[in-house]
Amino acid sequence: MDANSPLLFFDSGVGGLSVLEPTRALLPNAPIVYVADNAGYPYGKRSEAEIASRVPALLGRLVERFRPRLAVIACNTASTIALDHVRSALDLPVVGTVPAIKPAAELSKTRVIGVLGTEATVRQPYVDNLAAEFASDCAIIRHGSPELVDLAEAKLAGEDVAVEAVRAAVLPMFDAPGGDRIDVGVLACTHFPLLRQELGQAFPGIQWIDGGPGIARRIAWLTREQPWPMRSSDGLMIFTAEPRSPMLGALAHYGVGEVRTL
Repeated sequence: MDANSPLLFFDSGVGGLSVLEPTRALLPNAPIVYVADNAGYPYGKRSEAEIASRVPALLGRLVERFRPRLAVIACNTASTIALDHVRSALDLPVVGTVPAIKPAAELSKTRVIGVLGTEATVRQPYVDNLAAEFASDCAIIRHGSPELVDLAEAKLAGEDVAVEAVRAAVLPMFDAPGGDRIDVGVLACTHFPLLRQELGQAFPGIQWIDGGPGIARRIAWLTREQPWPMRSSDGLMIFTAEPRSPMLGALAHYGVGEVRTL
């Protein structure tokens, strides 16, 4: 294993930064290539067939180009639809993003859990399977919010995001039958932890959890015996279309020092 072989992160936009950040904390010297498929954004509004075709094809090109030691699909929508396709197509470990329903069930006192994701994610049978396996004694209330994805992208681009806009995007989940008893909310889209502060202000008393820290631990475990460079380096971020210019300055917080367009 070449010590300079990178970790490859993949998302439709900047949401996967919420997975990159805890990974950086555990593996500070890991070389990073982060790919934002903003030409295909937003995945949540695309059909399952489109995602199942697009994601493996794009990742195949990226793996051939960058020779990563491991790929991370840091996108719930892409993971729930295309993870098996990607794993069968690539000859390297692939880590997906799983809605944090299991830890939510361990935390919930009311046994009513909200699952907040994209429209594509919340309708997947994969979510049903997770709920049946890990939260069979809980009521699961789902809400797909494309507006929240856009708000997260806007926030990273330096735009002001009003708490009331976040509240309006999420409120239907709490207005659903039984929604007033939700005490734990699963952020089943990697974009949504970027709005954790606004969500906390909009819905005080709700515990919001996401899978980012767990995914980071999984990456660290899979690479535990592999060599790393002696010192850290700036990560490379690749967009599949021209990014918003104001966004580039915000990427330094995540250790990104170089940006390219594919």
